[in-house]
Amino acid sequence: MTRIIRTDSNNKNFIELVKLLDAELAERDGSEHSFYDQFNKITNIQHAIVAYENNAAVACGAMKEANNDSVEIKRMFTLPEKRGKGIAAEVLKALELWASELGYKRCVLETGLRQPEAIKLYKKNGYKRIANYGQYVGVDNSVCFEKNLSDYYFIESRS
Repeated sequence: MTRIIRTDSNNKNFIELVKLLDAELAERDGSEHSFYDQFNKITNIQHAIVAYENNAAVACGAMKEANNDSVEIKRMFTLPEKRGKGIAAEVLKALELWASELGYKRCVLETGLRQPEAIKLYKKNGYKRIANYGQYVGVDNSVCFEKNLSDYYFIESRS
């Protein structure tokens, strides 16, 4: 059984999982990794999720505010030996629920063409492809998605 906790970027398990994520992305992205890496620092992330199985951290994800209505999903990672078991979807849903509880109406995210498993995960969980946003405009490897949370969760207005 997977246990999900809400935390922040100071969580030691989150930090360790992100190190593994960065190593994998550096391998996949090659020389482009430094471009992406500059946008993925975890300092001061206030909303992170860590998934545990038998008290061992197996997956993580985070979100940060994109604008008043939206959060950006960041730092999604599952240990290779735990992939294909639905854990990433649990982490994603936990982030979406948390975002909705905070009053956000939409999630956006960026992933890369070299992460086909991520693209499949997001599409399977109701994300729709959108034009690349922000720093990803014009980046051929980047693929951006969004999900309107009000279609899935009750959202109280933020005051």
